[in-house]
Amino acid sequence: MWPVALLLLFATLTGRCAQANELKFETQLIWATNDEKSPNPKHKDVEPEIRKKLGELPLKWKNYFEVNRKQFSVSKGIANKVSMSEKCGIEVKDSDGKNVEVSLISKGEMVWTRKQPLPKGEILILSGNAPDKTAWLITLKRMD
Repeated sequence: MWPVALLLLFATLTGRCAQANELKFETQLIWATNDEKSPNPKHKDVEPEIRKKLGELPLKWKNYFEVNRKQFSVSKGIANKVSMSEKCGIEVKDSDGKNVEVSLISKGEMVWTRKQPLPKGEILILSGNAPDKTAWLITLKRMD
């Protein structure tokens, strides 16, 4: 009886330690435009926190619509690719416990990679051009 109980306790503690070593993120694909509405009725206005952050940047667009949102985690030293649409995504890696390495992927190709600290609650914004004077943005927020 005791060996089984000890084994279960060890498995529980090991699982918690593994989860504690993971960084949790939320990412959003956002369409930026000067149009009042998105042509896609499934798109919704971005939440106030994201709108505020975008308003602090020197962007030329008036309206921002959420296309897609995903949550994921990253273990130290392991990269996690997250597809946000058929054409774009990101790859995130906890490089050293202090910095995250973020790569922007467009049409299957890595466009650029950046390594920087991303404290809990901070938001990193990545962007690219789109047709008809619009743009797409990807936000990356650290959740843990």
